[in-house]
Amino acid sequence: MSETAAGHPSPLTYRYTFAFDDGTQRVFTMALDRDTLQMAVPARKSYPEWTALSFKQCANCPLNEQQHPRCPIAQNLVEVVAFLGNRFSYEEVEVTVEGHGRKYVKRTALQHAAASLIGIFTVSSGCPILSRLRPMVATHLPFMTPEESTYRMISMYLMAQFFRHRHGKSADWELHDLLAFLQEAHETNAAFCRRLAATGVKDASLNALAGLNAMGEMTSLSIESRDDDLRRLERHFGLQYE
Repeated sequence: MSETAAGHPSPLTYRYTFAFDDGTQRVFTMALDRDTLQMAVPARKSYPEWTALSFKQCANCPLNEQQHPRCPIAQNLVEVVAFLGNRFSYEEVEVTVEGHGRKYVKRTALQHAAASLIGIFTVSSGCPILSRLRPMVATHLPFMTPEESTYRMISMYLMAQFFRHRHGKSADWELHDLLAFLQEAHETNAAFCRRLAATGVKDASLNALAGLNAMGEMTSLSIESRDDDLRRLERHFGLQYE
């Protein structure tokens, strides 16, 4: 891992390049602090009205306007929303993702590419609800399938319980609190969709967020119903304790 001139670890960087059939190209580079996984976004001279914390604020948001005049996610997503604002979710795009010394390239509908990008912003911008998912961004996997999302979500949560146990705290090995959190995250994502919808943007941003929400819902359903995907995982890991 490289270090800056001051001896601090260099930022964890992800680079998304969107290339459209009409020749348009846009690059987003995200730098995250390696210790906190907080995203560093340069401050703007001004922000659009929809970034104000009070603008359709999430009902479960614990922040107050005096200390946090702007929604943490909204203020960091201004450039992304402006980029997606006039585009439709079904547009085809070739997206290249670079990070951890790897490169992923995929041609897909814009809503799927945008969901992968927006997912980084939602968990690393300082939202007190969605920041609980921040550990996942340290090993960001673009274009996750629902099965991969469920695997990574449960793995992240159980690792957190392992560390809680090591520090003498209670651990939730039955995933009860994970289900409660996923419901809270669903409410936050849905509320943020309403915030964006009120700005009049086209559906690329909205469908990207809806896709992220659907991933969380599918994880909840997998846990609650022990569906085929979760049973398959159980069989895979069962090989280690037979």
